[in-house]
Amino acid sequence: MNEPVKLLTIGGSDSGGAAGIQADLKTWTALGGYGMSVLTAVTAQNSLTVKDVAWMTPRFVQSQLEAVLSDYGAAAVKTGFLGRAELIISVSALLQKYKPINIVIDPVLVNHRQQPMFPDAVRQLYFCYLLPLADLVTPNVTEAAVLLNTSTLDSHGKVRGAAEWLHRRGARQVLIKGFREPEEVVDILFDGSTFTEFRQPLINTLNTHGSGDVLSAAICAYLARGDDMETAVAKAQQFTHRAIRRAANWRLGGGHGPLALFSKK
Repeated sequence: MNEPVKLLTIGGSDSGGAAGIQADLKTWTALGGYGMSVLTAVTAQNSLTVKDVAWMTPRFVQSQLEAVLSDYGAAAVKTGFLGRAELIISVSALLQKYKPINIVIDPVLVNHRQQPMFPDAVRQLYFCYLLPLADLVTPNVTEAAVLLNTSTLDSHGKVRGAAEWLHRRGARQVLIKGFREPEEVVDILFDGSTFTEFRQPLINTLNTHGSGDVLSAAICAYLARGDDMETAVAKAQQFTHRAIRRAANWRLGGGHGPLALFSKK
């Protein structure tokens, strides 16, 4: 049997299982990858709210990263829930030391209700420590607005302008996720010269918690397999859309539910 590609996620644990580390590992298992994890925080959350967060120390995050990258290495790495200045700096230092290929920075800056979670210093540190390392940065529309320190990105022109701005700040490629039109959801990729739009029909469901994590994790998996960026994004969007569709009628909790990541149908 061929060995699976090795994939590393650096982020927070979601006790509800919908997002964060759990979403990444489920996605990679569904796609045949070997998932590894570095925890930055453990959250007490469900489909309705985040009740509490326990943060890992920078030293322990560094120890986890050293343990994984010094032995296994990784064919692709994604960062998710970082949220504290000292963790951003620590993660950046280790990524610069080991220089893994295919680094996807998913800037988790808002909760599943699209509300900002962190002080402005966190936003600014992304530009110094993470975007210059990113083969791809994957904010959703709200997170892109937070990074630009603006209110909304409510047109294609504004989204494209945000992608260009983030590219100038160091990211090799930029994918802004989840621009909504009346009947479609559009993800917009910018590679420094060309914009590519990826469209899927809008699914009327509350069960989208973790969809951004799933999309960025799936991109990681496809990049690690050798796909080019445009192909990886297209495959990942299709995978995520199917997972949303399969779970559209679930009622696992009282709020925003998870995606179905384990069915082949």
